[in-house]
Amino acid sequence: MKLRSNAYRWGAIAKAFHWTIALAIIGNGVFGLLMDLSRSPMQKINWLALHKSIGLTVLALALLRLLWRWLDGRPREAPAPRWQQWSARAVHAFLYALIVAIPLSGWWFNSVTGKPLQWFKQFNLPALAEKNDTLRHFAHGVHEYLFWFLLLVLVAHVGAALKHHVFDNDNVLRRMLPFGRPRPLPDAEGDRR
Repeated sequence: MKLRSNAYRWGAIAKAFHWTIALAIIGNGVFGLLMDLSRSPMQKINWLALHKSIGLTVLALALLRLLWRWLDGRPREAPAPRWQQWSARAVHAFLYALIVAIPLSGWWFNSVTGKPLQWFKQFNLPALAEKNDTLRHFAHGVHEYLFWFLLLVLVAHVGAALKHHVFDNDNVLRRMLPFGRPRPLPDAEGDRR
């Protein structure tokens, strides 16, 4: 598998970013929702610290992914009606924006609560805002609602990928899967590479 993307498939680096970030977001989102089930206050503090560290990691990976996407090639868009191509671009733009906004909103929420923010107990990050008890609940709401909005956009993203795979029978999903190769299509000589 090639490291860089080409006109027919995503490269190994783009795939690694995609799947690592996707798994981290889903896992950390579920983890964030289950933190209230902790048995003790100390366990909840430890889980919250882990949730924050994973979120900061997602933020760093998302910024690296955006840089890589700018430097890397990308596969051609699949033939589709103009509205579907526009929708695909809009969904991807929302995904990128939310993947960056959710950890930033968590960082902001942490800042207005006045708590220190550490990355895996290695170093502290600066606050994005001063402590502000008035904004605390609002900041938490922003963080949580952005996550729920991300889930809605993710449903559209996964639904479109499955539509391409099952109904259109094309390589849109296959070219992003971590293993396997896109299958040759009769009218796409480039997929045979």
